Amino acid sequence: MDFVPGLQGVPAAQSAISYLDGQAGLLTYRGYRIVDLARQSTFEETAWVLIHGDLPTALELAEFDAELRRNRRVKYNVRDIMKFLPIDGHPMEALQTCVASLGMFYPGQERMTANGVNADSEFVEQMIVKILSSMSTLVAMWEHIRKGDDPVAPRADLSYAENFLYMMTEREPDPIEARIMDACLILHAEHTLNASTFASLVCGSTLAPPNLVVASAIGTLAGPLHGGANQRVLAMLDEIGSVENVTPWLEEKLANKEVIWGFGHREYKVKDPRADILQGLLEQLREHRGGQLSPLYEIARELEAQAAEHLAGKGVYPNVDFYSGLLYAELGIPRDQFTPIFAISRTAGWLAHWKEQIANNRIYRPTQVYVGESPRDYRPIGAR
Repeated sequence: MDFVPGLQGVPAAQSAISYLDGQAGLLTYRGYRIVDLARQSTFEETAWVLIHGDLPTALELAEFDAELRRNRRVKYNVRDIMKFLPIDGHPMEALQTCVASLGMFYPGQERMTANGVNADSEFVEQMIVKILSSMSTLVAMWEHIRKGDDPVAPRADLSYAENFLYMMTEREPDPIEARIMDACLILHAEHTLNASTFASLVCGSTLAPPNLVVASAIGTLAGPLHGGANQRVLAMLDEIGSVENVTPWLEEKLANKEVIWGFGHREYKVKDPRADILQGLLEQLREHRGGQLSPLYEIARELEAQAAEHLAGKGVYPNVDFYSGLLYAELGIPRDQFTPIFAISRTAGWLAHWKEQIANNRIYRPTQVYVGESPRDYRPIGAR
């Protein structure tokens, strides 16, 4: 039996949710190009597309949006859980803890059947809305509670992106910044069978409740090889320090075969289409601010240009993490909250895959290639 490390290239599921062509730089959600969704859709509509399979009617979107707005508040017990967490703990751990607890306040696992095929559709839709609505609230709550402040209450008169920015900053969101955040949420909402989505499928295949399905995905997303890389990109740009230092810094890293954070992707052999869109959003924000952006952006642009000379021939280009952290920082988001924002948006994809999984469920049970000892006799401790 062949062993494939990391299951690279091994089909593990059939899905109609998203598709990518790494040679052409194409990513689609339910057949809709990501570039079109980022420019014309909203996160609410994109979440509907992922979960239900097609563009909603005006009435469907209005009802879905209204449900999301009605479910933004969480139980006060969850807030109290946060108050007992270490203030210097990573926000991803706080988020995973609170999401895992949601099932205790919104129970219903008994409404899943023995094989998942006839899972209570009302329960499925209710939990999709509750979890998706709660994610941005939980991330924003932790930002204030870890500083010793009460969280900012959500507002039902704002869109998903607007409300998140309001809860994070406690100020009316700038319309341009809110639209940029909306696009960021769309770009991160789904990406085929990545590590965190696979973790959610494995967990979901056991008919675990959906909050634990999402919690398992959050734990997987937390690793720097998956969702945590954008935070490291900014640390890398800080280390470079100036545009003039890009060339010597890059040459040293390449000579030592060290990681260049934000570059390369297992699937894409061209520049990640999401990275192109994110860079465009940064340019849009710079124009909106009269040309003012962090000096780190110029360092990033120079690093991309210099890296192209060394890495493009190997199919290594900027990925989604290269510019996303810069954009979040410009919107006033603390660096350790970058990955939780990734989790907020990716929850739409995780829940879409969970819904698809339980509609025709089979528990995951892969095999292994055993490389240990042959059967041998046990020796009593006195004879060892």
